[in-house]
Amino acid sequence: MSFASLGLIDQITRTLASLSYHTPTAVQAQAIPAVLAGRDVMAAAQTGTGKTAGFALPLLQRLVMDGGQVASNAARALILVPTRELAEQVHESVRAYSAGLPLRTMVAYGGVSINPQMMRLRKGVDVLVATPGRLLDLQRQNAVRFNQVQTLVLDEADRMLDLGFSRDIDNLLALLPKQRQTLLFSATFSDPIRALAAKLLHDPVGIEAAPRNTTVKAIRQWIVPVDKKRKPDLFLHLLARHDWPQVLAFVKTRKGVDQLVELLAARGIAADSIHGDKPQPSRLRALDRFKAGEVRVLVATDVAARGLDIDDLPVVVNVDLPIVAEDYVHRTGRTGRAGASGEAVSLVCADEVQQLAAIEALTKQSLARNEEAGFAPEHRVPQTTASGAVVKKPKKPKKPKGARDARADAPVVQEDVRFRR
Repeated sequence: MSFASLGLIDQITRTLASLSYHTPTAVQAQAIPAVLAGRDVMAAAQTGTGKTAGFALPLLQRLVMDGGQVASNAARALILVPTRELAEQVHESVRAYSAGLPLRTMVAYGGVSINPQMMRLRKGVDVLVATPGRLLDLQRQNAVRFNQVQTLVLDEADRMLDLGFSRDIDNLLALLPKQRQTLLFSATFSDPIRALAAKLLHDPVGIEAAPRNTTVKAIRQWIVPVDKKRKPDLFLHLLARHDWPQVLAFVKTRKGVDQLVELLAARGIAADSIHGDKPQPSRLRALDRFKAGEVRVLVATDVAARGLDIDDLPVVVNVDLPIVAEDYVHRTGRTGRAGASGEAVSLVCADEVQQLAAIEALTKQSLARNEEAGFAPEHRVPQTTASGAVVKKPKKPKKPKGARDARADAPVVQEDVRFRR
């Protein structure tokens, strides 16, 4: 199967050939014809399977074939994403796919000055990739109008809800034209997202290019039990033992990220970080340095779980397990992309057993446990099952009520003191 056979025009297929896109992935093969036909779509696909092209390519073609002119401070298509990093990644892809097409595209997100974005919108844009909060800021300042919006894309919509964008999404939906095409694309679909889709989508085409909430088969996954206080030392040990050329490490808190980067720097290991307290230019610079190979370890909070597109990333290490089980799928999806192999290692302490159980239940697999010599935990991590159950130690049997100690029922023998005289 070729991209041309899916109905894409020559200009787009030539651009894809120049980008070394030759055969559509499963999600692209199903989504592109549906989007070109103007259908609403709800698609679930593993991270790294090409879902961005699945909605962007037909979206660009429809805008070109429509031939309409975009008005000042207007947009013809909106792509909403949860994080700044994902906004940059999606826009970079859209810009690459639209080479040679008479279309204007732009990206808008918070953490940077709003003024250049307002200036860029004055001429109008065909495709606007944005985070919900910044898009509402632009609308409130009359920098963007939605009356020309033909297509709305919610990319990683489940993550948007996880990050608290539910009200922003509702506010935006109230401003959009009722007659439009709506597309939902995500690696996972939670029940709240399915409820949202029921409200938003009209007779949608349902696509599941992979089983719901599964991780990529090419990724080798295992856990290492360890006490919480020894996680940093274990991470350094594994880094040296396996000689990983590059590692993306996830830590639960911003403070924990900074502490791990400081420890790595003290050991002479090039490291950088991405978290919510860092301004966007610093986050982009850290990512660029990592992609260029200048940094061996990139440490991040879950802000980076989606939106980081890194070629040939060999390993992801979960120094801390995520609070939300779905985030495990997105974290591990940073490796093993586009059919490549990869490794995902999780350092798990006893306090995280419920999170581990939730991950195994979500992904329907039991993660192998590999204890590391010298790091066996004092507080053992209880066993779990692929169904998400925690195997508890059997309790000592209780004595039945009313039962008495056998010795209490024995006759009392009084010693005759006469024989001791």
